[in-house]
Amino acid sequence: MGLIVMSERDLQRIEVLSKIVEGRMTIVAASSVLAISTRQVRRLLDVFERDGAAAIRHKARGRPSNNWIRDGVRDYVIALVRERYFDFGPSLASEKLQDLHGVTVSRETLRKWMSEAGIWLSRKQRKTFHQPRLRREAFGELVQIDGSEHRWFEDRGPMCTLLVFIDDATGKLLQLRFVRSESAFTYFEAVEDYLQEHGCPVAFYSDKHSVFRVAKKDAVNGQGMTQFGRALSELNIEILCANSSQAKGRVERANRTLQDRLVKELRLAGISDMESGNAFLPSFITQHNQRFARTPFRPDNLHRPLNMAPDRLRDILCKREQCYVGSQLSFSFERRKVMLAETEVSRGLAGKYVETYAYADGRLDVRWKGHSLPYAVFDKDQRVTHTAVTDNKRLGDVLEFIRERQDQMRPPKVKTNSEKLGYKPRGTKPGRRTDFMNDPEVIARRQRASARIEAAE
Repeated sequence: MGLIVMSERDLQRIEVLSKIVEGRMTIVAASSVLAISTRQVRRLLDVFERDGAAAIRHKARGRPSNNWIRDGVRDYVIALVRERYFDFGPSLASEKLQDLHGVTVSRETLRKWMSEAGIWLSRKQRKTFHQPRLRREAFGELVQIDGSEHRWFEDRGPMCTLLVFIDDATGKLLQLRFVRSESAFTYFEAVEDYLQEHGCPVAFYSDKHSVFRVAKKDAVNGQGMTQFGRALSELNIEILCANSSQAKGRVERANRTLQDRLVKELRLAGISDMESGNAFLPSFITQHNQRFARTPFRPDNLHRPLNMAPDRLRDILCKREQCYVGSQLSFSFERRKVMLAETEVSRGLAGKYVETYAYADGRLDVRWKGHSLPYAVFDKDQRVTHTAVTDNKRLGDVLEFIRERQDQMRPPKVKTNSEKLGYKPRGTKPGRRTDFMNDPEVIARRQRASARIEAAE
């Protein structure tokens, strides 16, 4: 007799049935232990006494399942998947096999077949491991920048974005600022404070946000450079864009830490608005750096001094564009019509380009060869155009602007048909709804008619 494979359940049943045969356990007790009925116990006991312990094993063990799919069907399905659905997931491939080929295979069965054939890899097998990047060696060599949109003030204030500047070598927080959203102007203000406090670093390291990088390959304007990139180029600071979020993990981990610690510090301080939060941030930066900053490999400070007048720095950290002046000494700028005042200089600017300087505080300066020109602005309807491409990180700010504009606009007045046709009541006759019995004019006419009748009589 060969080796017989049994399950743990079968072995337990044999042990209990042996006790019944020896008289050490009753059928009722065995029914309770095996969790089956007494009738089932008697049936198993008859099989055990007649055919022995081997007969207790399940009869389907070692046999193919009733729902077993033939090897030929499996080979046909794998061939179809290799030929047409090699990049499909098991769920979609199972649907297409049933709809287009009439082959019904469950999703999990197909997943198993595709995994064994090497066509499908599980999420764990597809997981990639990023090579850790060592810290830079000196302070100021690489500064990672990013914006983190979060409910920093919890339910006490609106959602906003925190701009984070962190040194790669030391892990020091060098600049924090609460803003409504990530934009070129908000980064200009943060960079201005950073440069005045620390100087010019070697390079900034950011993500692929549209503030830092031109996503359109065949961009016509800007020479393939954003306004922020143009400003850093004039300041002799390099801007590098990370290919993935893991590459700038220093600032990403700092964001997670701040979303825990800074939120609770703001709660303890009772701060609920961005202005008070920005005033609180310098003391928080000092405490954070004392606890978490690290010593760099080299003691050098690679920040270069900012030898520049404040006015010159503001002219760099702004939006600068060239606009074509038409024959009426006017040009379009951000959905507004700007008309130059007629002077000796502006008379000869028709058909030429002037340079516009748009600052973060809303000021606009129009210059020609360094000279400011007087102008007047004719504002159009300021609204976000339909189907405008909006970056995900600026969506909250754009929706806030749209909501403010909608609140300012008065609801349109619905005109009646009479108003549309220009009808104006003359007032000579009472309307159909006039109470004739109490109308003064009708009463007066009635009295005059009665007086004439009495005089005639």
